[in-house]
Order: sequence, then C-alpha cells, then structure tokens
Amino acid sequence: MTPSHPSAPPPPRSRRADARRSRASILEAALRLLNSQPDASVEAIATAAGVTRQTVYAHFPSREQLLTVALDQVTEETVAAMDASDLETGPAADALLRLLDAGSRTARRYPGLLQMTASLPVSAQADHARHAPVADRLRRVIERGQQAGEFDGRFSPDWLVAVTVKLGHAAAEEADAGRMSDEQAAEALHTTLLRALAAPARTAPAEATPPRVPG
Repeated sequence: MTPSHPSAPPPPRSRRADARRSRASILEAALRLLNSQPDASVEAIATAAGVTRQTVYAHFPSREQLLTVALDQVTEETVAAMDASDLETGPAADALLRLLDAGSRTARRYPGLLQMTASLPVSAQADHARHAPVADRLRRVIERGQQAGEFDGRFSPDWLVAVTVKLGHAAAEEADAGRMSDEQAAEALHTTLLRALAAPARTAPAEATPPRVPG
C-alpha cells in the first residue's frame, strides 16, 4: 500500500492572492456594514465577510484602523469620480460644479460611514493627508479659473479651496439636518460658491480729461 502524504502547503503566490481576497472581502463588508450600522462589531464584520475574527485582526489590528482604511477607500472612490468628471474641459466654473457634484454623489452612498469621521482618533496630519487628493483637484480647477479671469485672482488658490470646502460642508450639514433637500442644498452651494469665487467686475476706465491749453 502506498503511504499517504500530507498535502503540500500552497505556494507563496497563492497565499498572497488568498490574503488579498480576504482583505478585499473584509473591507467591502466593513464599508457596507459600518455605513448602515455604525456600531457594528469586528465579529459582525467578520461574519459578513465570511472570515474569522482572527483573520480580520490579521489584516487590521484594530477596529479603528479598519475604519480608517474604509474611509480611505471612500476617498479613493471620490477622487476617481472627480477625475471622471472631465475637469479640463469647458469653463472652470462648470468644471468646479461637476467636481463638487461627483464628490457629493459618492458621499451620499456612505452617509453613516462619513458621520463617524468626527469620532475617529486621527492626527491633524493624517486628516490632511486623507483630504489632500480632493483639495489638489479643487486647487487645479480654481487656478485654471483664476488664469482665465473667471475666479477672483486677488486671493490665493488655497484660500479659495478652503472657502469651497467650508461651503460644501455647510450644504451637506443642512441636507443632513433635513432643513434642505439634497437638490436645494446643491443649488444653494452652486449659487453661493460661484458668487464667492467670481472675479470682480471690471469697471470702465474713466474718460481722459483733455489737456487745458493756457491762454
């Protein structure tokens, strides 16, 4: 009788592929579950992903780190949607509104998850790094608008980016509180932002006074 031999372990490449699939499943489950159930436990996320609790911790040592990576995934989706909105075509004002609408559509898919950001213990540096890709795209469009004379060139692009972000947050807060519909908030944001960024009206030069001839 031929002796039986234990099956050989899978090769390293197969193990790496399995690990990537497990990580992707965990992250997908976290996005879905935390968005609808912000208090969802690691055990619940593991069950939804079809893995063990130990497997989740092997990829994400803490629930906070899993939430951080999930939020990073939302940022990546937001940036991809913005890039797909064709930021280099047409007037900068139109491109800016397309960019904001693309970001809003992504945010509306994750309302519960995004509300958790305030309770996430992250440093100011980490928070800045997460939002940097969005700010960079805003800055590019705003600089293009300033160069074309569409936007106010008296202020730095960074200041106008900050104004844009604050107005966007204000519109989102009004919609989340039920004081505005999503459509009303978007219209208010568009109108207010374009007024805030608009280049000052050019005044007609004063007519030259003809020289007085002494006599």
